[in-house]
Amino acid sequence: MRQLRPLRRGRDRRGCRVWVTLIALAIALVAVALGAWSLLRPLKAGNTAPPVTDQQIADAKARACTASNTVGTAVSLQTHADLGGDPAAMQAVAANARLSMAAGGSYLLARLDPATPPALAAEIRSFADGLQDIVIHTMAGVSNDDPAQAARLNDGQAASTLRTEMGSVTAASAAAASSSAVW
Repeated sequence: MRQLRPLRRGRDRRGCRVWVTLIALAIALVAVALGAWSLLRPLKAGNTAPPVTDQQIADAKARACTASNTVGTAVSLQTHADLGGDPAAMQAVAANARLSMAAGGSYLLARLDPATPPALAAEIRSFADGLQDIVIHTMAGVSNDDPAQAARLNDGQAASTLRTEMGSVTAASAAAASSSAVW
């Protein structure tokens, strides 16, 4: 009978491991090279946004002014609601006032368009941020008598008058309402 000799698997496995390691190293080097190339390549000029037209600017101004007036009306209505002297009714009015200011700030920020003139956009952001600051501090238990809260209320009133080149858009009623509202 013929005697079988054991295969030399150890040597074959080592050779296979070397090849797998070299292939993995080559793939890793290609991935690093592609990653570096994608980070360092110049951007195409076609990736820039198209120029904004005068009509787009006018439309953005109109949307911003409409949003500001809507928020001013909502805050004014909710802060001046009179449901009587019942404590529960007073708490309901205060809750609606806070809700209208919080939602109004978010609404204004969501309605900003890239075509909105920078000065108007900055005023709207300031007004929206002021509304949200007033609300969150009120919800945290800060009263209107607190000096910092009083300053926020005054800043909100100052920021509430939004002006555009086409005329004046006023949301002063919102800030005036917020400073006299029952929280």
